Amino acid sequence: MSLEPGIYEHFKGERYEVFGVGRHSETEIYFVYYRKLYDDYSFWVRPLTMFTEQVTRDGYNGPRFYRVA
Repeated sequence: MSLEPGIYEHFKGERYEVFGVGRHSETEIYFVYYRKLYDDYSFWVRPLTMFTEQVTRDGYNGPRFYRVA
C-alpha cells in the first residue's frame, strides 16, 4: 500500500505534510507518518485506512484528507 508524500488538507481545514507510509513490524498494519503544518509542527502516525477513509460529519461527505500539493 502507498500514499504519495506531499501536503494534505484535513476536511476540517488544517494542513499536514505526509512523509510516507510504513508498516508495523508485528501487526503489519500500514501507518501514515506526517506532521502538522501549524501550531507545534509535531509528528504523528495514523493508520493508512483511517487516513484515506471517507467521512460524513457536520454536513461534509468526502475524504478525511486530500492532497493539495
